[in-house]
Amino acid sequence: MNEQFIQSVIFNWDKIEDSSYLREIEAFRGIRRLDFRKPVTFFVGENGSGKSTLLEALAVACGFNPEGGTKNYVFSTRDTHSGLYEAITVSRGYRKEKWGYFLRAESFYNVATQEEDYADFGHPSAKYHEMSHGESFLALAQDNLQANGLYLFDEPEAALSPQRQLTLLMEIDRCAREGAQFFIVTHSPILLGVPEAEIYSFDDGRIHVCEYEETESYQITKMFINNRHALLDRLLKE
Repeated sequence: MNEQFIQSVIFNWDKIEDSSYLREIEAFRGIRRLDFRKPVTFFVGENGSGKSTLLEALAVACGFNPEGGTKNYVFSTRDTHSGLYEAITVSRGYRKEKWGYFLRAESFYNVATQEEDYADFGHPSAKYHEMSHGESFLALAQDNLQANGLYLFDEPEAALSPQRQLTLLMEIDRCAREGAQFFIVTHSPILLGVPEAEIYSFDDGRIHVCEYEETESYQITKMFINNRHALLDRLLKE
């Protein structure tokens, strides 16, 4: 039985203009539906393949602010999100999440600033700007991770050391076991190692399920570590 909050997303391309750049994203061509069966779903692929665009559309369709934060965050630094959210229908399960957060690496500074603006006597600020970038990024994620929550993370590894990525991996796995659901865009071979996660690749011109060892993040990292000298010698001499 599928117990996820978000069980599928259905695409209605009739709601997207013929001239929209969304129609030029190769992985989106012909896609009608994606199903989500696991507590943790990863979107992987080359830059520009559409994975962050879909994550953003899912977040906005679920009621999150396009720049990130909880569903209570209502602000706009610059309106740049696509209209894909208007062309998708999110199919939900019988459970309702108790909390949620949309974390974007590119707009983290804006969200941390807004968190200070929203603070009051009863809800003091965590003062993320007073921490290092990596510390504040991990702290914000940990402060908002709860059981039975819905989380959408866009490249959460951006500010994290490998050790801190392992810390985040453990937090994600713990919350997933406690009923949370995650959608994560990442290039990190560490985060992709979350046990029993489902990985959707946006490469090869289509969105398709792949194994951990099939991801470019894993393959290129493995190739570099195992053949560093030969690879650098070839690349730097070309």
